[in-house]
Amino acid sequence: MIHINAWTTYGKKDVEKVMTFGEEYRQFISEYKTAREFSTGAVKLAEAKGFKRLENLVEKGTKLKAGDKVYSQIQDRYTIMAVIGKKSMEKHGLNILGAHVDSPRIDIKQNPLYQSDGVCMFETHYYGGISLYLWVDVPMSLHGIVCKKDGSKVTINIGEKPDEPVFFVNDLLIHLNHKDQEKPVKDFIDPEKMDLLVGSRPLVKDDVKSMRKYKGIFEEKELVEKYSSASEPGNKSITQNILKILFDKYGIQELDLESAELEAVPIGPARDCGFDSSMVMGYGHDDSACAYPSLRALLEMEKPEKTCMCVLVDKEEVGSLGATSMECRFFENTIAEVMELCGESGMLKLRRAMSASSMISSDVSAAVDPNFHDKFEMMNSCFMGDGFVLNKYGGSNGKKMSNDARPEFMAKLRKICNDNDVIYQTSELGKVGVGGGGTIAAIPANYGMDVIDAGVAVLSMHGPWEVVSKADIYEAFKGYVSFLKDC
Repeated sequence: MIHINAWTTYGKKDVEKVMTFGEEYRQFISEYKTAREFSTGAVKLAEAKGFKRLENLVEKGTKLKAGDKVYSQIQDRYTIMAVIGKKSMEKHGLNILGAHVDSPRIDIKQNPLYQSDGVCMFETHYYGGISLYLWVDVPMSLHGIVCKKDGSKVTINIGEKPDEPVFFVNDLLIHLNHKDQEKPVKDFIDPEKMDLLVGSRPLVKDDVKSMRKYKGIFEEKELVEKYSSASEPGNKSITQNILKILFDKYGIQELDLESAELEAVPIGPARDCGFDSSMVMGYGHDDSACAYPSLRALLEMEKPEKTCMCVLVDKEEVGSLGATSMECRFFENTIAEVMELCGESGMLKLRRAMSASSMISSDVSAAVDPNFHDKFEMMNSCFMGDGFVLNKYGGSNGKKMSNDARPEFMAKLRKICNDNDVIYQTSELGKVGVGGGGTIAAIPANYGMDVIDAGVAVLSMHGPWEVVSKADIYEAFKGYVSFLKDC
């Protein structure tokens, strides 16, 4: 295969477009780091473009026509958007972009808070496939919500601003871990030791004297009896101080953490990378680097021939199970609702539409890493800067758990890319037998629709910080627009 570095094809105006799109992407992922936050940001962009909430239209019985724009969302984390086309969905299907908006991270357990050896910690459970050793000694911010018994929700976002505290998974010092370094990498860190450092200051006497206002989170008698120096065995004063801070700042009691969804992610904005600022280093490129250009591509659509849809789904990193995953019926139900308002109601028509549809599973690929050539088969791998990546199949150990796109669909996408001057490359995930990975592609393929994985090449995938090329993000955007328009 002949690879073309996309930058070599650009004129001055092209470079300006690439850099502008890259900056817009960098700002978006810096502000919206979690699935819940990404979905919020996506809806803001959609509503600014005239998209209407589907549920409101269903309630009013409003009919849809070509050019209408709608969106629907479930549990604040799974969002589907559609632009109604001119052609019948039953006969011609839909053109669909599907990306996931969850990324590997460190989750906080339901009963997290404990005190030991002069510090206070949160118990954690890592989310998704990560190399644990990369996530220690990294400053973290906390994002999420706490749901209280009265039905109210408290939004948490702490650690991103320079004047806010951060959190930390501490590591054993090099002077004491010589024996540990002899362990296999997968055993180097016990997952139960990935706890988050959250405090070290105990309550002081003045705090204890004024605790009556905290009735309900502490027993005053208990506080007075247990108040002592932080080093005394059985002392709980550091924990109590953390609870006091949580109550003062957020109105949260300890038991409220049982119904919380708190995620620790690397702090700080995504940054331009390299002397030439040609790359973006940031958290969550997998899969924001595909979800964002997919979203932007749908927002470009005005009265398309076929109905176009963008699916932004949660839980891909943990197997696509649950109510906000691709496995749930929300995808199918939303298409059914859209067809109903377009005058194409009925289960048989829905099944025909699903089978006639085409989908790109917008997901990232592993870029060849110059430090690890032995893991890649160079003739069938993707490279940074060489454009939009088409993955005919994924999986591992003999393509297990993989969708394998049919060659007719692959040829159709090649033609679409060529006709629209999209720089593209083909790839698979590393050498045969070395590893592999799955995506959401096989799930919608169950309906009989054509599905292929296509997206952006990434360095350091699933690390706290990942790297992508701005040219690849822009070529993916062009590829997604071309697919929606011409497929």
